[in-house]
Amino acid sequence: MGEHTIKLPDVGEGVAEAELVEWHVKVGDPVREDDVVAAVMTDKATVEIPTPVDGEIIWLGAEVGDVVAVGSPLVRIGIAGEGTRSAEPAADAADPMDDGQGEAPIAEGMAPEGEHLPPPSKEDVVEARLPQPSEADRTRVAQRAPAEKPVASPAVRLRAREAGIDLRQLAGTGPAGRITHEDLDAFASTGPSTTAGPALLRDSSITEVKVTGLRRRIAEKMTLAKSKIPHITYVEEVDVTELEHLRGKLNREKQGETRSKLTLLPFLVRAIVKAVGEQPGINALFDDEAGIVHRHGGVHVGIATQTPSGLMVPVLHHAEARDIFGCAAEISRLAEAARDGSARREELSGSTITITSLGPMGGIVTTPVINHPEVAIVGVNKIAVRPHWDGSQFIPRRMMNLSCGFDHRVVDGWDAATFVQRLKTLLETPALIFVE
Repeated sequence: MGEHTIKLPDVGEGVAEAELVEWHVKVGDPVREDDVVAAVMTDKATVEIPTPVDGEIIWLGAEVGDVVAVGSPLVRIGIAGEGTRSAEPAADAADPMDDGQGEAPIAEGMAPEGEHLPPPSKEDVVEARLPQPSEADRTRVAQRAPAEKPVASPAVRLRAREAGIDLRQLAGTGPAGRITHEDLDAFASTGPSTTAGPALLRDSSITEVKVTGLRRRIAEKMTLAKSKIPHITYVEEVDVTELEHLRGKLNREKQGETRSKLTLLPFLVRAIVKAVGEQPGINALFDDEAGIVHRHGGVHVGIATQTPSGLMVPVLHHAEARDIFGCAAEISRLAEAARDGSARREELSGSTITITSLGPMGGIVTTPVINHPEVAIVGVNKIAVRPHWDGSQFIPRRMMNLSCGFDHRVVDGWDAATFVQRLKTLLETPALIFVE
């Protein structure tokens, strides 16, 4: 019997480490060649790790959420033959009942580098992980989980029913948390004797959710943006009535064709292309370490997209070279790739300005966080019919707010206002978007 060690491969150029986001196996599982054993993430791209051999999983080198260096042992598989490493008897195993002064106990299926420990039995694991209760613990009032039914004898239940006492409000002091007559007496003397309607019970449960994978990347990115960038937010109301009429007309004329359906976003992208052409300082990245602003000629628009795994920002590269329908098709393709996990790394990087929209749930105003190291982000709020004063009367118009954020270190308030006002003009008079 031998062992085959799978090390974390080089998952991308320049990548030195990756985060383990999922195990597909556990210790003791049989595997066949090409079975996926784990998934790791780097730069928001998830890579599956297959096994090149048949065998049985005998060791896992990390837990979900751990960051593993490229080349580090990830999985060990017991195989027939010599393998890449001969199996050795366990040595210097840590005592599972260690008092905490020495090395930490070794969990089932885990061993220090260079050692292989046979997995302990279930009885050993329980004995190691569950300390025996003291006498004080045994006499302490038993606490039940919120959904657990109370334990009581028929006589106790009858007496409680006659007294109008909800047994779920009591914590039993009897064996295994059983409610006794003494518990009823104590409750009757201190608590309510009757209940009107369903009992309202306290819920003191706490659920720990480890922040891993894409969620952790998002947290790190947001922390970096908020800690480094002094945000200013500029909100402007936009009348999109004419734009909506044009969008509807173009969609009706293209029915039956293979072109993507037009949404608001392609028009906004083209408006941004024209606006940053007049203000190149908005379409830029700020290297705050070197103190250099990199103004880009190409307009690479990040489209914030909600996916089952969390927020991702696929990038519409070179929007300046695409027409309305070209932008619509690429936005649709990128959003689908982000949601189904097939987006490539180059499709998730390289943006110079970002659009974020919550669609119908967009609210009235938002304060979007800039996608560091960009210097601007355009937030789209929901479209709603509102009364608009035309100089002589109120008329219904389709209105929308733009909530735009700017890096105040490199974008002055005047420049921010000029940019948003230009977007407003282009969206309210959509024919200007098509005028070169």
